[in-house]
Amino acid sequence: MLNDSGSICWQVGNYIEGKELFPLDIYFYRIFKENGLKLKNRIIWHYGHGIPEQRRFSGRYETVLWFVKSEDYTFNLDPVRIPQKYPGKRSYKGPNKGKPSGNPKGKNPSDLWEIIKNDWDKEIWEIPQVKAAHPEKTNHPAQYPVELIERLVLALTNEDDLVFDPYVGVGSSLIAATIHNRKSIGVDWKKEYTDIAYRNIILALQGKYKKRELGKELYNPDRDDKLLKIPEEWKNHSFS
Repeated sequence: MLNDSGSICWQVGNYIEGKELFPLDIYFYRIFKENGLKLKNRIIWHYGHGIPEQRRFSGRYETVLWFVKSEDYTFNLDPVRIPQKYPGKRSYKGPNKGKPSGNPKGKNPSDLWEIIKNDWDKEIWEIPQVKAAHPEKTNHPAQYPVELIERLVLALTNEDDLVFDPYVGVGSSLIAATIHNRKSIGVDWKKEYTDIAYRNIILALQGKYKKRELGKELYNPDRDDKLLKIPEEWKNHSFS
């Protein structure tokens, strides 16, 4: 049962049936609302690669619905602040006239974060999916990156709080909780995945779990990289 200071973060994408797309966050919102929960943010997780489409635009995002039970919820802003856009801006009137108008710890990010290096200036949660050479990759078909959940853990819980994941998979949420000194519980229907989760948590407790660094810069090829050059076969095509 969720306590008064707790939060529920429900992450979903879009469901496709036949030739129609169903935005699952819209359907789940109604269910949570009918059960007395309040939506605080609808967070967009953007990623650069996905299944290419032929008859519609390719999907490149999922959503995280953040619900609370009461107004006594935990929210730690400082661990997830981003740098001020204009740190030299000063108040022009009032008792603080002439003093810096921003917070020296940084500003409150929006519900669209781009986590590249540690500056997050574009404010979109752009975190790569767990695929191919990603250090966290296992055989789970829909594995979420620990980095995504770390930000939720840091902002919405305190040390020694309990993080519960009813669809734990290979344990990304429990690893995020463990790394940041939270307690955690997770369940899943497939023992193959929970066995992996158990091993990963042991590694996290030992400080040996290999994960993508929090806020690590995404790969940006050099201007001379051959991957940026238009193939000879495409030279007669125009892109507008």
